[in-house]
Amino acid sequence: MANAYLQGVEISASQFLDIFHHYDNDGNGYIEGKELQNFIKELQQARKQAGLLVQILPTEENFLLFFRQQLKSCTEFMEAWRNYDADHSGYIEADELKNFLRDLLQRAKKPYDEKKLEEYTLTTLKIFDSNNDGKLCLSEMARLLPDQENFLLKFQGVKMARKEFNKIFELYDKDRNGYMDENELDALLKGLCEKNKKVLEVSKIPIYKKAIMALSDGGKLYRTELALVLCEDM
Repeated sequence: MANAYLQGVEISASQFLDIFHHYDNDGNGYIEGKELQNFIKELQQARKQAGLLVQILPTEENFLLFFRQQLKSCTEFMEAWRNYDADHSGYIEADELKNFLRDLLQRAKKPYDEKKLEEYTLTTLKIFDSNNDGKLCLSEMARLLPDQENFLLKFQGVKMARKEFNKIFELYDKDRNGYMDENELDALLKGLCEKNKKVLEVSKIPIYKKAIMALSDGGKLYRTELALVLCEDM
């Protein structure tokens, strides 16, 4: 399959996505294990006939790499999320996603047209919308981040049911004012790290805290914002 597309060296984002989905056999949004071995093997074979592997996508088409370069930290990503989830629904819908991508392109002074922006938006949804509901939740959107910056990947392993989350929130909201400040969040994160030593790292609590507080309203982290990170039924 890769051979057919790579004969001309350059392929479109949509064609690359077709190759990706061909090897993402379990549909989890990742190519891993045996899938990855087969993917790399075919690309290596295709390289002999199609030139350098780095030319799989031309510069103007390699939008995912570009967007990852623009989102330099998890804190910056969280700030962007808060800004573009305009209706505070807990999701980035198609129009909100398009505005987000448009602003990244404009900030980088990268040329584009509305047709190309529409393609970027639809392809991003196609890649990251794992439940096909036409919108992205925080954990889906966060896959735009490089793995080393994506602390939310680790929090996938500690997410909890709504009932348990509510108990945790009330336990650490010491003054019962309905939101957490930095000190209360710090205590909660220490508790989570202690309970989940194999997943979360105590040394990275300052990173976790700074990124999560970027969702807050002037230093007030309300239940709905924290639920985006810790509640599994968001």
